[in-house]
Amino acid sequence: MSPVEVYLAKNEMEALVIKGLLESYNIPCILKSNAAPSVFVFTVDGMAEVRVLVPEAQAEEARRLITEESDV
Repeated sequence: MSPVEVYLAKNEMEALVIKGLLESYNIPCILKSNAAPSVFVFTVDGMAEVRVLVPEAQAEEARRLITEESDV
C-alpha cells in the first residue's frame, strides 16, 4: 500500500509535532516537502508546507487522532 497524505502542516515544526503524535500511537510517518532545508524558518506562498504521509491502512485512524488532539 502506498502512503497517503493525512495532514498538511504550515511548516516543519508543526509537521514534527504531528509526526510525534502519530508515532506515539505506532503509526509510521513520512514527511514530504518541496522546500530545501534551511536554518531560517520562512513561509512564502506555502513554500514551507510539509505533507504528513502514513500507510493507507492507518490513514483513517491517523486523521481521527489529529482531529481529537487539535480539539484540546
